[in-house]
Amino acid sequence: MWYVYILRCGDGTLYTGTTDDVERRLAVHRAGRGAKYTRGRAPLELVYTETCANHSAALRREYAIKQLPREKKLLLISGRQ
Repeated sequence: MWYVYILRCGDGTLYTGTTDDVERRLAVHRAGRGAKYTRGRAPLELVYTETCANHSAALRREYAIKQLPREKKLLLISGRQ
């Protein structure tokens, strides 16, 4: 099982990524060893997860979410999209 996730960073920005273990990946981000983007942007809050069938599907969905404007991402997070 693979997942797409969105983190809300301490500065209010959103970070989207993929993983096969959300809790482990969140711990890596919080330890400062995750994506370069999230380093120094603590605290990090997990605000969205979506299950995907496989790694390829998760990468496609991650790309699609990253193409959305911020307003649409916020709607996705709130469950209204």
